[in-house]
Amino acid sequence: MSENRIRDLFDHLYLAFGPQDWWPASDPFEVIVGAILTQRTTWQNAEQAIRRLRESGLLSAKAIGDASVERVAEAIRPAGFYISKAGKLKAFAAFLDERHDGEVGRLFARSADELREELLTVFGIGEETADAILVYAAGKPSFVIDAYTRRLLSRLGWIAGKEPYRDLRGEFLDALPSDVGLLGEYHALIVRHGKAHCRSNPDCDRCPVRSICAAGVLRGQREAER
Repeated sequence: MSENRIRDLFDHLYLAFGPQDWWPASDPFEVIVGAILTQRTTWQNAEQAIRRLRESGLLSAKAIGDASVERVAEAIRPAGFYISKAGKLKAFAAFLDERHDGEVGRLFARSADELREELLTVFGIGEETADAILVYAAGKPSFVIDAYTRRLLSRLGWIAGKEPYRDLRGEFLDALPSDVGLLGEYHALIVRHGKAHCRSNPDCDRCPVRSICAAGVLRGQREAER
C-alpha cells in the first residue's frame, strides 16, 4: 500500500458517504463498553445491550464491578457471547478500579503508546478493541483494523489477506496525519462501505471505489466479455 493510495481511498469514501459522526455514545466509558460488546456481533446488537445496561443501572464501572457476572450477562444478552463478555466487562471494571481508582480520566492521561500497551494487558481487550478505545474514547491517534478493513484491502488488491495486524495499522498511521478526527472518520467510512457495498456478497455495481478496486475491475471485464 502507498501513502497516496491510502489517502485516495479516504477521499473516495468520504465523497460517497460524507461524515459518519461515529462513535455514538454519551461518555468515554460507554464507548469502552461498546467496543467490548461489539466483538463478534453487529453494532445494532451491541446498542441493544448498552441500552439494557443503562436501564438496569449498570452503565458505570462501579455498577458493573459491584454486580454479579450473571446480572451483567443477562443485561447484555442481545450482544451474544454474553457470559464471556460479562466477564470482560467486569475485568475492565476491576482493572480500572485497581489501577486508576475507577477513573477513566486517569487512565487516559497516559500517552497513546502507553495507554495501548496497558489496555492490551486487560482480559478481553485485543488490538482491535484497544485501538477503538484509543480513537473513539480517549481521543488519541490510532487506527482500527477490523474484518471490514481486511476485506476491502484484499479486494482492492492491496494485501494478500494474512498480514499481521500491526503491519496494516502501521501502514495507515504512517500514511495519515495524527488527526484523531480523521483517523476515526476513516475507519467509520470503511465500516459504512463494508455494510453498504463490500459485503460477503459484494454490490459492485454501485460501489464508489470500483474504479480503483482490482476485484471490481475484474468483474467489469468479465461482464463485458459476456
